[in-house]
Amino acid sequence: MDRDTAEPDVGAFPGPNARKWVTFHQAHSAPSEYSHEFVWDVTGEADGPFVTDVDGNVLLDFTCHIGAAPLGYHNEKVLSKVREFDLVEPMKIAGQDLYFGFGPDPATAEFPGSSHLMEKLVDVSTHYGMDTVFLSNSGAEAMENAMKITHDHRAPAKYGVVFAGSFHGRTLGTLSLTKSKEVYTRHYPEISGVETVPFCDDRSCDAGSCDCGFFTGTGSQLRTSLSPEGGYIDPAEIAFVALEPIQGVGGYRFPSEAFMQEIADVTGEYDIPLIVDEIQSGVGRTGEIWASDHYPIEPDVIASAKGLRVGATISRSDIFPAEKNRLGSTFGGGDLLGSMMGAFTLAAIDEHDLLDNATVRGRQAKELLRDDAPGHVEDVRGKGLMLAVTFDTPDRRDAVVRESLQRGLLTLGCGKQTIRLLPPLDSTTREIELGVGIFVDAIEAAGAVARGV
Repeated sequence: MDRDTAEPDVGAFPGPNARKWVTFHQAHSAPSEYSHEFVWDVTGEADGPFVTDVDGNVLLDFTCHIGAAPLGYHNEKVLSKVREFDLVEPMKIAGQDLYFGFGPDPATAEFPGSSHLMEKLVDVSTHYGMDTVFLSNSGAEAMENAMKITHDHRAPAKYGVVFAGSFHGRTLGTLSLTKSKEVYTRHYPEISGVETVPFCDDRSCDAGSCDCGFFTGTGSQLRTSLSPEGGYIDPAEIAFVALEPIQGVGGYRFPSEAFMQEIADVTGEYDIPLIVDEIQSGVGRTGEIWASDHYPIEPDVIASAKGLRVGATISRSDIFPAEKNRLGSTFGGGDLLGSMMGAFTLAAIDEHDLLDNATVRGRQAKELLRDDAPGHVEDVRGKGLMLAVTFDTPDRRDAVVRESLQRGLLTLGCGKQTIRLLPPLDSTTREIELGVGIFVDAIEAAGAVARGV
C-alpha cells in the first residue's frame, strides 16, 4: 500500500468475512464496547491512517484506536526500528520483580527498554518538576496508582474531587471517579469520599459569564466547598483533585482558561495534589506532549497510557511512597515490546516535529469543517489533532457515524451528540483533505436521510 496515493475503497460493510469474525469472537467474549463491526486484517496492507479489513475493504481510520495508536498502522517511523530487534521470549516479564537490560550499558543500548521510557517521560515532564515514574499495564492502573500515591502522601486524607462528565477507567477504583455514563457504574460499589463538581466546557467563558454551575457569585463550587471558604470539607483532608484537561468520553469538552485558572489557584493555595488524566489527551495529541501544557494548571501527577503503549504514573519523588511494596505489579513494568514502542513513539514525535504537524493539520481540519459543514453542525472544536464535531441531535450524530463508515471513514461518537476525530499525528495535507471531505459528504447524506430525501 502506498500511503501517498491510497484511497478508501468500501464494498459491503460489514462484509461477510467480518460478520463471521464477529460471530466467532462473540461466541465466548463477555459483552463489551465494540464501536463498529470493523475487523482489521492484521495480515492485510495498512499504512498510517489507511487500513484493510478482512473483506478487503480499505478504510481511512480517523480514530487511531481511540488514540491508542497515535501514528496509525504499520508506520515506518516506529516499525523500522522495531523490525531491527530480534524478539525474545518472554516478551512480558516480571519487570517489577526483576530488572532487565539490553547489553552491558544502558547508555549504549541499541534498543530502549522500560528504564529508557521512564527517563524520556521524566524528560518531557520536567517543567512540572517530575522525576519519578511507575509503569503499569493500562490507563486505569495509571489512575489507580495516582489515587494511591496521593492518598499516601496526604494521609489520613479521606476526600477526592472529580468533575461531572469525567471518565477515568473501568476498575472499581477508577469507576468511583467516573461521572459520565450510568452504564459504567450501575450497581458497582464506590470508594467513599468522592466529591463531584461541574466541569466548565464553555471554552470562551469567564467567571462572570459562565452558566455551567462551576462558578458561583462568591467564587467556584470547588472553592466554596472548602471549610476556609464557608464549606464543609477540610482541604487538608483532600487527597487529590482529578481532572481530564480535555474530557474524552464526556464529549471532547474543552475547558475555559478561567476554569483552569481557578483549578490552578485553588489546588495551589491549599496545596491539594492535582492529578491530570492524560490517557487520551497526552503524548502529542493536542500539539503539546501533554494537554495540560495549554493551560495554567500545574499537575502534581500525570496518568498516561494509550499512545504510550503502557500505563504510566508520573510525579515527583516526594509524592511517591518511599517504602517498598507500597506499589507493585507482576507484569506492570515488564512488557518489553510495549516499553519499546512507547519510547520509539516519543522519539518519533521529537524527530519528525509531530507536535508542530499536529497543530498545523488540526488547524487545517477545523477550517475545512467550519467552512464546509451544513447548518446542523452546532460546533467544531479541537486542539491539535484532538478534534470534535457536535450535531443538533444524537440521532444525527449516529447517522453521520454510519454514513462515514459506508464511505470508508472510521469515526467515533462521544458524549451525547458529538463525534471525535483522531487522525494520526503525522497526517498529511492530503489525508486531512480526504478525510474531512468524506466526513462532510457523510454529514450531508445523514441530513438527507433525516429529511426523508
